[in-house]
Amino acid sequence: MIIKAVKFRKDGFYTQPFVFGGEEGADKFEPTIRYRGSLQNYLIDTGDEVILVDTGLPAGAPEEVPNETSALFTGKDICSYMEAFAALGYKPEQVNKILLTHKHSDHSGELKSFPNAKIYVNADEINAAELQGLENIIPVQFTDGAYHNFPDSQKIADGVYLIKAKGHTNGNSIVIVESDGLFYMLHGDITYVDEALYENKLSVVFEDIEAARETLDRVREFVRNQPTVYCGTHTPQGYENLEAKRVIDLDDPVPTVLAEADFSATQATGKYVCSICGYIYDPEEHDGVAFEDLPDDWRCPRCKQPKSKFNKA
Repeated sequence: MIIKAVKFRKDGFYTQPFVFGGEEGADKFEPTIRYRGSLQNYLIDTGDEVILVDTGLPAGAPEEVPNETSALFTGKDICSYMEAFAALGYKPEQVNKILLTHKHSDHSGELKSFPNAKIYVNADEINAAELQGLENIIPVQFTDGAYHNFPDSQKIADGVYLIKAKGHTNGNSIVIVESDGLFYMLHGDITYVDEALYENKLSVVFEDIEAARETLDRVREFVRNQPTVYCGTHTPQGYENLEAKRVIDLDDPVPTVLAEADFSATQATGKYVCSICGYIYDPEEHDGVAFEDLPDDWRCPRCKQPKSKFNKA
């Protein structure tokens, strides 16, 4: 079993209010504390199958231009998702299965680019706008019962399991891979950074906060009882844990290295991009109304997040 990270953005950041403030409120935390951010998804090579966990941002997705007040910044392009995938030495036709953790476009952006892959999606997620027009979707009903302390699971291949993990979205899922005595937890946005796992904090992004709390509790119970390598999407800690085969110890956190935020970029297009779901607000598609002129209570039409989650593009 081989697991590799598909790395396509680097040098991003997530502020402490964003990653910790889901339950207590963002105002309880320090906005100048910025944790390291990146974007990567994962590839599993079982020897018999090539399986992707999520498929990155769509080609042409613009970079954001953050400033000192930005709650988050997904990072600077290393390359496109498909270029990062190709750099691992695989071709799209080799991919048999795609396991989608959830609908947001930094996880689902290139689903269409893998012609031979069956796309396994939590059945509660299949009506999402990001997934329309795809003919190779397999709605997962989680019929294989409990997996350790998680009540609902589906075996995808020997040693590969899709786990129901509602909260961040109503159809959120986790992938767990068993290999050489370790459990690799490949997840979307259970936490954005590992510091939130250690500190037992929810981010401000969720569709069901009670379910998000239950899921995080189950994740923390699992990693306490199984030797788990915790591989996230939005922090370089994800691939650092993978490459070091680092087992999470909740009582002995890995020391935090804060992000070095760069606000020197000044070029902007007039467009704004949602840092949560990737929706692009283009004034030309909205009767010329500038983003800055939208009412304060305007929300992303796709994921319903407020204006504060948008950055200039």
